[in-house]
Amino acid sequence: MCITQRSGFNQPSATDVSRLDFRQLRHAVFAADYGSMRQAAEALLIKQSTLSRSIRQLEHALGVAVFERTTAGVRETIAGRHFLRMARSVLEQMDTIVAATKAKRRGESGHIVVGFCTSLTTGNLRATLIEFRRRFPGVGLGTVERSREGLVTALRNGAIDVHIMTGDTLLFDDKTIPLWGERVFVALPNDHSLAAQEVIYWTDLRSQTVLLSQYDPGRELEDLLIAKLTSKGERPRIERRDVSRGVIKNLVCMGLGLSLVLESDVGTNISGLTYRELRDGTGPSRIGFSATWREDNENPSLADFLRLLAERYPSPP
Repeated sequence: MCITQRSGFNQPSATDVSRLDFRQLRHAVFAADYGSMRQAAEALLIKQSTLSRSIRQLEHALGVAVFERTTAGVRETIAGRHFLRMARSVLEQMDTIVAATKAKRRGESGHIVVGFCTSLTTGNLRATLIEFRRRFPGVGLGTVERSREGLVTALRNGAIDVHIMTGDTLLFDDKTIPLWGERVFVALPNDHSLAAQEVIYWTDLRSQTVLLSQYDPGRELEDLLIAKLTSKGERPRIERRDVSRGVIKNLVCMGLGLSLVLESDVGTNISGLTYRELRDGTGPSRIGFSATWREDNENPSLADFLRLLAERYPSPP
């Protein structure tokens, strides 16, 4: 298929595309996440002119415009949205490879790499990793935080030893055990009308806009919301954003909506943000976690980690 030149770009050559580098991909992803060249440049600690030039070079190499520029900032074009989705996947996989390779440096006492997509600010995963480190101080402990898709790929390729995930979906021929459950909270601006309530019920969300990350545990939270509010007329407006949970919280602080988070995220202190427990008529709502690993993984440190999990979170009979 021939790429048209209506955007002011010529069809890219193989040489142009081969000049793409990870730095340009990361620049484009940051610009998309922040919706502003200025804010993205500040987050990357580079000059705005450097960021703009890098993205222009990227667009020239691709032969299409990734962004539409406006006085309010930047937004993805249709082609740009497709490109950025793949760019995030590439960057995640490369980050996973680098982090896992560093963590896999073998020592005399072993190593293990744990993949996760939840917060380490508080909660059971943090407590488990601390306890494992206390019991096995000589074992190298690596951690990798990525999206579910990135962690599934890392588990399949052996880049991580175990994946701590929301839900209990069995992947490939792997082994899975249920772990703990975490309460669901609403994140909302301090000045929101619902912030005055000590507890928020699912029905209180009817007229609200709920922002959810497309990364975990966004899908489980959306499924739970739909299960609690079965009638479409009762449900809030759901906006799925292709950004991290941290960016979602900043959008909530800006007054663009509410969001749903898990208990381990409540420890994240962001100015202007309030958390309230979410309940139905029977009490708090929870989402479960599980651990998944490859059955053919013979890492002795993995066996130690799984024994610790079984000890701390015994499965019900």
